[in-house]
Amino acid sequence: MKAAQIRDLRPDERLEKLDGLQRRLFELRCQAVTENLENRHAIRDVRRDIARIKTIIRQDQLKGQ
Repeated sequence: MKAAQIRDLRPDERLEKLDGLQRRLFELRCQAVTENLENRHAIRDVRRDIARIKTIIRQDQLKGQ
């Protein structure tokens, strides 16, 4: 997910997306432990998406929105 797409979302949608990604990360980690994970890069991609959303949320907080 690109940063521009995240900025287009409403604040409540961002939080929902963040929650969904955190759940997805948990599922991927569980799959990695049981060695059922096919795409090892998926964990990295989800972690980066979480970081992007958190960064944009923090930027908005600092702007005063």
